[in-house]
Amino acid sequence: MIGFLGLGRALDRLKLNRLKDGLARTRDQLGAIFTGRRLDESWFDDVETALLTADVGSQASADLMRDIRQEIKTRDLNDDSPPQALRQAVADCIERALSPLIGNGFTDSTPNAMPSIVMVAGVNGAGKTTSIGKLAHAWKSAGKTVLLGAGDTFRAAAREQLMVWGQRNQVDVISQAQGDPSAVAYDAVSAGIARRVDIVIVDTAGRLPTQLHLMEELKKVKRVMAKAMPDAPHEIWLVIDGGTGQNAIAQVKAFDDALGLSGLIVTKLDGTAKGGVLLAIAKARPIPVRYIGVGESIEDLQPFDAKAFAAAVVGNL
Repeated sequence: MIGFLGLGRALDRLKLNRLKDGLARTRDQLGAIFTGRRLDESWFDDVETALLTADVGSQASADLMRDIRQEIKTRDLNDDSPPQALRQAVADCIERALSPLIGNGFTDSTPNAMPSIVMVAGVNGAGKTTSIGKLAHAWKSAGKTVLLGAGDTFRAAAREQLMVWGQRNQVDVISQAQGDPSAVAYDAVSAGIARRVDIVIVDTAGRLPTQLHLMEELKKVKRVMAKAMPDAPHEIWLVIDGGTGQNAIAQVKAFDDALGLSGLIVTKLDGTAKGGVLLAIAKARPIPVRYIGVGESIEDLQPFDAKAFAAAVVGNL
């Protein structure tokens, strides 16, 4: 349904460099392990410690270490093997561990639907509204018409923030000065149908998964969209902050249980975040990662590429 956008997974050198910079904290923890070390139990212990420190989580780290041990044995690597060979072995294991996060295309239950409706959720501070603005930029740059719905009516200035993104991208924003978020979502979907745009992105109020009454409000927003257009929303994406570590797992599980997520956007992988959280998500709740945020500029929302991500973690870019 949104796969026709043709944004691709191929990343240019600038984007690769941004990805590498963004994962510097995790890479620095692993980098020293590959040079001037004997390939003994102490080496394996240090690799596992680095993974745990990078927020990979105990179970995912244990599974990954088993794969690394087997890969090194299969490739017959030893103390005399070059550091690059060790890096590549570990990178390949990380890529395999990330494979559950690779989507097999977007949901396509209604291939003739016009427009495609994307509902975006997340906790306050995760970068939800900013990610919506960057998505609008990317999709408009790909030649698609986009409409935004300012459904975050709880947070002060959320509507205004989305309006700024709309002006910046030259796309319309459906909003109400004071209104029910479900009503805004309904109006946005209806406007998208009437205007025959390609994509409608609906922002929703940021909330913690423990705020049960607000989570119920999210479910209502989803139901009301379906009244405006059968099978809407076609995509439900959760934005999570890459720096929140294991808290991200709880968020993914709670929002998935409530809404049935079809994708994730992982933000703030721009120098301080521990990228290992993606490996933890792949183990605990493997929902496709659609995009990652590696910087502040409008161009810094990248399609997720497991191979490039693994290479950046071990310093192979």
